[in-house]
Amino acid sequence: QVHLVESGGGLVQPGGSLRLSCVVSGSIISLNFMGWYRQAPGKQRELVAVITRSGITNYGDSVKGRFTISRDNAKDTINTVYLQMNSLKPEDTAVYYCHSKTDWGNDYWGQGTQVTVSS
Repeated sequence: QVHLVESGGGLVQPGGSLRLSCVVSGSIISLNFMGWYRQAPGKQRELVAVITRSGITNYGDSVKGRFTISRDNAKDTINTVYLQMNSLKPEDTAVYYCHSKTDWGNDYWGQGTQVTVSS
């Protein structure tokens, strides 16, 4: 079993920055993909960013150049994935979900953290 706990959401003005963190614990040895998705009211959940065990990254088109994903695999029992969000826009407002996928295709999700970009 894998447990994901997000933190770092909140209210920020347009142009501001936030850093999300997700601590992943449990059976982490098989984790490959770790990343972030978001869902705005009335919209489908969409990919924000993903990073593999080896550090390969992929970003959604709307966040390229503004968001950066990183991953800390240093501990044996905990992995942490970060999402640095810069130049935030009102359209970035959403609930952000941490996600992980094992080598066998099992998906795990966090409970979500609200990010609101508003003046």
